[in-house]
Amino acid sequence: MTTTAIPPVTAPDSARPRERRGRGGRLRPAYVFLSPWILGVVLLTLAPMAVSLYLSFTDYNLFDAPKWVGLRNYTDMFTADPRYWRSVGTTLLYVVVAVPLKLALALGVALLLRSTRRAKGFYRSAFYAPSLLGASMSIALVWRALYNDGGTVDDVLSSIGIHTGGWVADPHLAVFVVALLSAWQFGAPMVIFLAGLQQIPSDLYEAAALDGAGQWRRFVSVTLPMLSPVLFFNLVLETIQSFQVFTPAFAISGGKGGPADSTMFYTLYLYERGFSASHMGYASAMAWILLLAIGAVTLVLFKTSRSWVFYANEGA
Repeated sequence: MTTTAIPPVTAPDSARPRERRGRGGRLRPAYVFLSPWILGVVLLTLAPMAVSLYLSFTDYNLFDAPKWVGLRNYTDMFTADPRYWRSVGTTLLYVVVAVPLKLALALGVALLLRSTRRAKGFYRSAFYAPSLLGASMSIALVWRALYNDGGTVDDVLSSIGIHTGGWVADPHLAVFVVALLSAWQFGAPMVIFLAGLQQIPSDLYEAAALDGAGQWRRFVSVTLPMLSPVLFFNLVLETIQSFQVFTPAFAISGGKGGPADSTMFYTLYLYERGFSASHMGYASAMAWILLLAIGAVTLVLFKTSRSWVFYANEGA
């Protein structure tokens, strides 16, 4: 007895376009709900970036039509503007000081809160409260009054024989006033550190204690490796934000970057060139260099993270 193979039944070709049309019809509501976000990205982010990129190659004073000058803004920036390089140095100094200090304070307070038994919610709220204020002008002005000549900090230091004449007026100390203000608002990374600490298994600490490891050894061998992904996350975020610092520097320096350009941060100099000196083309070029620099620093952090960031599921 012979059997004949039955060919597979395939859907008619007319059903496939109908299926594609049905899939497209199901996606239309998604695009409708996403349309405000898409319009926002296009109109408020991509379009201004494109205009800024064009203006960076022009001479534009906000009043007359832009005049194409090619790479002149970039060459002047790197070869004929010493204040630009001072702003770069000031910003790098701020990043190197503020980011480690802020992360160290956030991690230290998170460790203390993890071991706190009573009123933990109150302490969390109290330490997080400064971050709710953000980089507001009012807080920066209060901070300037504290560190100014005759301010609270100057009076306290003078009472113990340290006479500074006010940190704000000292070119060597003014940048540290801004760094301390940033470090004081460590609430956001503290909460992230606290969440990461709660995810570390207690079995690891018990095993380390049985092996005779002290508190410092447990911190170095258990806490830091297990917390390294969270530490890396906070490091990237805080580094990017530090390169863009503006409001505290503007308030503490009175908008002029003084004394002696010691608080002339990159963004503050960009603002001065664009809106005070009406060199918007030059300011646009500075903005794009800042974007590329932040991207390069972030890329370096990601590349180097492979040697010190530990993920618990890597060995699985």
